[in-house]
Amino acid sequence: MPNTYTAITKKDGDWWIGWVEEIPGVNCQEKSHEQLIETLRITLKEALELNREEAIRAADHDYQEQPIAV
Repeated sequence: MPNTYTAITKKDGDWWIGWVEEIPGVNCQEKSHEQLIETLRITLKEALELNREEAIRAADHDYQEQPIAV
């Protein structure tokens, strides 16, 4: 089952702006709401992958991964 996140979006003049509530730094702007949601999805995916890579790099070696449900 995929994880679900919350997009906060609003129209600001000619632009749609949005943020992913749960992940700091994931924010975008686009000309249409549909484009904004797609760009937020792509940016969120990239941010999660970068965070994952950074955590693994920081752990160096001999680490364990364990799912955590909230």
